[in-house]
Amino acid sequence: MSSHEILIGLAGVLFAAAPVVFATIGETLTERSGIINLSVNGTILLAAMASFAVSVSTHSLWLGFLMGMAIGALVALTVAFSSIALKQSQVAVGFVLTLMTRDLSYFLGNPYMGLRGPRVQSLPIPVLGQIPIIGPLFFRQDPLTYLSFILIGAAWWWVFRTRPGLTLQAVGERPEAAYARGAPVHRLRYLYAAVGGALVGLAGPTYSLSVKAGWKGTISGLDGIGWIALALTIFGGWDPIRGAAGAYLFALLQWLGLVLQPYMPNIPSQVLQVAPFPLMILTLLLVNIGNAEWVDRTLAGLPPDARRWVRRILRWMQVVPPASLGVPFEEE
Repeated sequence: MSSHEILIGLAGVLFAAAPVVFATIGETLTERSGIINLSVNGTILLAAMASFAVSVSTHSLWLGFLMGMAIGALVALTVAFSSIALKQSQVAVGFVLTLMTRDLSYFLGNPYMGLRGPRVQSLPIPVLGQIPIIGPLFFRQDPLTYLSFILIGAAWWWVFRTRPGLTLQAVGERPEAAYARGAPVHRLRYLYAAVGGALVGLAGPTYSLSVKAGWKGTISGLDGIGWIALALTIFGGWDPIRGAAGAYLFALLQWLGLVLQPYMPNIPSQVLQVAPFPLMILTLLLVNIGNAEWVDRTLAGLPPDARRWVRRILRWMQVVPPASLGVPFEEE
């Protein structure tokens, strides 16, 4: 494989990772507020189908994207309302919604299967796109990929460098203290559920109108992406930058599965295609493995320098969820 082909492949990784970045950062913002939205997988499928259907019917990409984001926000608000107002389990409601929205996407999307529709075109940036290596990687993408780059930095800055972001962290960590200081906990949870859900919904049309243009029902290859986004939210430690890094790792593993197939003819192609999914699960397990007692016993047998090095890596990988994630709060 030539260096040019590798460069094109890596640019494709950034392109393919964009919807996963949207979904992961959206779920990160929602869970930072204390709401667990397990409907991500079904939401992506329904948003992908509906946005494609709207774009085909109206010949408008904008309306398609708006539909996808509206669906994402509505489903997430349903989870938040069920938890805050109806006192129901967020996990149970989210799981039921992901099954319902998935099946709805397949049922309602039957008339649109295989149809041709509008597609987002690439938009190379003049001058910057001509820079060697960096240009083809970052500046010859489509607008959605550029938006994913911006969103990573903007979300991190909002959460960790602004006063509203600090309030968001307080709502997810200690809602009682945040409420005592005047923060409208329930209102903020609704807000971030809607914003995060809209970003999850944006992942749908990013697939059906860009990355995997069209709607092909059960063979669209989108079922399971939402669960990966949920796993990456945990892997990233509820940090937008780390979560996005996980999204790029997932897309890279998918690309490597295609690249390595010709060199491993004895391995069924299906194995390499699904390999990124168990690898991401393994990575997810590693983020908290440092807490296990057997790890301490194993590390005790290592030389001091190696033990410190391994402990430093495990400490860096370890994540702690927001203290009030999934915990109901009563405003008194």
